[in-house]
Amino acid sequence: MPYDVDHEISLLVACLKRICKPGDDGKLQVTFGEIFSDEILEQQLESLVGTMKAAKKRGIIDFKGQMLLQGAHDNVIVTFLQSE
Repeated sequence: MPYDVDHEISLLVACLKRICKPGDDGKLQVTFGEIFSDEILEQQLESLVGTMKAAKKRGIIDFKGQMLLQGAHDNVIVTFLQSE
């Protein structure tokens, strides 16, 4: 089955809507470690890192850096920019 980035992003968005909490600025936020360890999302996504990079390029999420890796970036805040 081919990688469907639009479908993968929709799964990521559903996860973010479920696990994000408002940050100090009122925007929905969650750490990369929380996203990475989400058991539901873990079973659904083909490539979390690739999906997050695509979502960042489309302005759906934001985080510092180009790519996040488990362990090294677990505490990096991911901000959900869209509330569709």
